[in-house]
Parts: sequence; structure tokens; C-alpha cells
Amino acid sequence: MKRIVLWFMSTLTVVTLLFGYHTSTSSQMSGNSSVLASPAGGGASTSGQSSGATPASPSGTTDSGTATGTNGTVTGDSTDTRWGPVQVAITVSGGTITDVQVVDYPSGNGRDRQINSRALPILVQETLDAQSADIDMVSGATVTSEGYLGSLQSALDRAGL
Repeated sequence: MKRIVLWFMSTLTVVTLLFGYHTSTSSQMSGNSSVLASPAGGGASTSGQSSGATPASPSGTTDSGTATGTNGTVTGDSTDTRWGPVQVAITVSGGTITDVQVVDYPSGNGRDRQINSRALPILVQETLDAQSADIDMVSGATVTSEGYLGSLQSALDRAGL
């Protein structure tokens, strides 16, 4: 009987420790904060708040003579989410996505900023790797991921990709 109680308590302790262990995701953030653009298109920023209307047409230089789509910077539609708008701009060169800037994203409180500082660099890197909107959503940032994908698809459609 003592062995059964000892075995049960040991098993319970191990299971409790396993489920209570939190892995660190902060190592994914090293050096990726530059993917967040300020709304005015300036340097890197973590505020993400835009003022006034958001552009609905492609911006930057374009080359309409290419068979692979638009060259230059194309801004997608602003996608409204429960926590705020998300808007993405892509830079295309020769039919390849060379850069992704998150123009606008929810940042109304500390939790929004914390979630998006982790999620947006992952979404941007997956976009660059996949060269399409066929990317995975980031766990814990479902709302932002959905808004990102909506705006990204809009930008890809405008770029002809």
C-alpha cells in the first residue's frame, strides 16, 4: 500500500511540474524589431498608431511593364480587428517580396504591444519565406494574425502576385 501511495504522489508531482513549466519565447525576438514601421513610413517604431486616413492605393514606384506584377511598395487595405486595425505594406522587386512593413497594428495597451512585438516579426519572416499569404497564424496572437493575413492578401492582389 505504501508503494502505491508513493508511486501515485511521485507521478502527480512529475505531471504537475511538466504542466507548470513555461518555455521562453523571448529568444525569437533578437534583432527583429526593425520590421515594424512607423505610420508615416519613417524609421522603426513600436507605437503602430496611425493618424488620419490610411492609404488605399499602391504607393511608391511602380513598373507596369513587368509580367510578374508591380515593382515597388504596395500597401494593403487596412483590416479592422477586434483590437484595432492592421495594415501591411510589401516591397516587390522582380515578382519577389523583398520587404514587409507593418504600417498599423493594435498597440492601445501594454498587452497589445507585448503580443505584437512577438507576433509581427514572426509573421513578417514567414511571409518572406513563403512569398505568399499561405503562412501559419501565431499562437496567442490570433486576432492580429487574421488582420495581418487580410491586409497582406490585399497587398499581394494589388501587386499582382
